[in-house]
Amino acid sequence: MSMKYVDEYRDPELAKRISEEIAKLSGDQPLKLMEVCGGHTHTIYKHGIEDVLPPNIDLVHGPGCPVCVLPMGRIDDAIAIARMENVIFTTFGDMMRVPGSNGSLLDAKAEGADVRFVYSPLDALKLARQYPDKQVVFFAIGFETTAPSTAVTLLRAREEKIKNFSVFCNHVTIIPSIKAILDSPDLRLDGFVGPGHVSMVIGMRPYTFIARDHHKPVVIAGFEPLDIIQSVYMIVKQIREGRVEVENQYARVVRPEGNVKALEAMARTMELRPFFEWRGLGFITHSALKLRADFADWDAELRYEVPGLRVADPKACQCGEVLKGVIKPWECKVFGTACTPETPIGTCMVSPEGACAAYFNYGRFSMAAERHKLKVL
Repeated sequence: MSMKYVDEYRDPELAKRISEEIAKLSGDQPLKLMEVCGGHTHTIYKHGIEDVLPPNIDLVHGPGCPVCVLPMGRIDDAIAIARMENVIFTTFGDMMRVPGSNGSLLDAKAEGADVRFVYSPLDALKLARQYPDKQVVFFAIGFETTAPSTAVTLLRAREEKIKNFSVFCNHVTIIPSIKAILDSPDLRLDGFVGPGHVSMVIGMRPYTFIARDHHKPVVIAGFEPLDIIQSVYMIVKQIREGRVEVENQYARVVRPEGNVKALEAMARTMELRPFFEWRGLGFITHSALKLRADFADWDAELRYEVPGLRVADPKACQCGEVLKGVIKPWECKVFGTACTPETPIGTCMVSPEGACAAYFNYGRFSMAAERHKLKVL
């Protein structure tokens, strides 16, 4: 069936029929599937997908929210740069409220720091042109989805010889985090709903180790309700047929080879760090990007002195366990009480892609939440 309009991807009758097929294929076998991407988590709870699927299908949330996985120490480093004299610090909007050990970027702005949110790193470069007497720093964050835009901006800054612009690079890579999840003894998974936007850039090949070495099926999925339900069907079908493969449900966007031009731009401007700390997962080797030596003149980490300290999360916060899929957001002791989107303790409650924010905003309407006696203020 070919689809053209977005409402066709939200057809409740078709969702019901696919769910019935999932129930037939899976029988009573309990299956735990991880949706890696925070965008998928948002769709699942906004559209009540958990309520449509058979009760033996358990969807757990992975580390696919780049805001959520950033450790508190890196937030403190960003705030330290933002407070420096003559600096315009730019960032995406959802980073403004992420708490560090002593406030957020929004707090720093309220106290006089020149912190501005932008929609693109190119907006930050435009500010550098407009204010040649200021130092403009862009807080680069995200998986391979957003890294190409940072790469293109760096190439343009070098081409135009704009020296009052720099990047505080915190881009992370998805594959090492999935490997860390698979190597963790805390969680048993039966399959993965693969991230659509990241795969648009990196393609399908990087996931082959999951099927080959760990014998788990992977289906790369789009972000509409029927995309996710169909991807669950495809995973269950693989399990039923005894297959372990990487399949592409999101073929209208994702190509097997990914976006070659985007990968080339990243390779020209960035390289893997030896290791990087992830919230909840600890230090993971080769899991983040830094600027290449050729772009040292635009590297904020070389230009500015920052604390660079490892800071522990608040004791009450269980974002780490949520990001690993060990617990559901509502199982956190402070969920919906001390920790809300208005007063977040952890990063998972701040970002629109955070699992806790998705549960808080939509979980109260979920029948699954009712089954677990979820109470949201």
